[in-house]
Amino acid sequence: MGFGTSYTVGNTVYSPINYLSYQCAVNVSGTTDPSLDASNWTLISDATTPTVAKQVLVSDRDRHVVVFGCDSESAIGTQDPLLIRFSSQESVSTWTATADNTAGDLRVGVGSEIVCAVETRQQILVFTDVSVHAMQYLGPPFTFGIDRLSENTTIMGPLAAKAVDDAVFWMGVEEFYVYNGQVQKLPCSVRSFVFNNFNLEQKELVMASLNSSFSEIWWFYPWPVLPRWTSMWSITTKKRSGITVH
Repeated sequence: MGFGTSYTVGNTVYSPINYLSYQCAVNVSGTTDPSLDASNWTLISDATTPTVAKQVLVSDRDRHVVVFGCDSESAIGTQDPLLIRFSSQESVSTWTATADNTAGDLRVGVGSEIVCAVETRQQILVFTDVSVHAMQYLGPPFTFGIDRLSENTTIMGPLAAKAVDDAVFWMGVEEFYVYNGQVQKLPCSVRSFVFNNFNLEQKELVMASLNSSFSEIWWFYPWPVLPRWTSMWSITTKKRSGITVH
């Protein structure tokens, strides 16, 4: 498995990163795991390094490590599910915000928890349980800013969204969505078939994938009983392209 792609072990989803030859994995359920605890990462020495998080990614354009749904500088070990923190530029070990570095934090103002974040060419989309936000690099003195794009918009789980260039496609609790400058619902002729036969107890296991050969987004999702189903959306024709069974 290559780093940079989230994966599941049982019903637990992990978010791995690879930055400056440093590799780690974060349990996105937010539960602690001694093998993944930042206090055990010998490379990191900053006392305010996050120790619990929903997701970690590297902002490619500006080279910051960004941590979502994490603990704050002043309360290490206590998770704030709406807090975003970022390290100083080009560093995995500097997390204490000072006037001499670009480390800092933001807090999402809508929702009860951050579900996931997806990076596009221009920005990072941050999904809570009921909203979507755009996080962009601003430069000093604020480093990052965040704007609300949509409310009353859901997402199934941490792997349910897929970025394609500057667009992001995702499966919500009752709808399919796309962001391409604005949040829109995707028309779906089999919507009832998909969502009326859905195992919501395992919604965190929904996975979005790009089939680049056919310009399709695929969603793998659980039913109440086996088998598992896949719903497909054609980027080219902008129509539902099929449902398959595994």
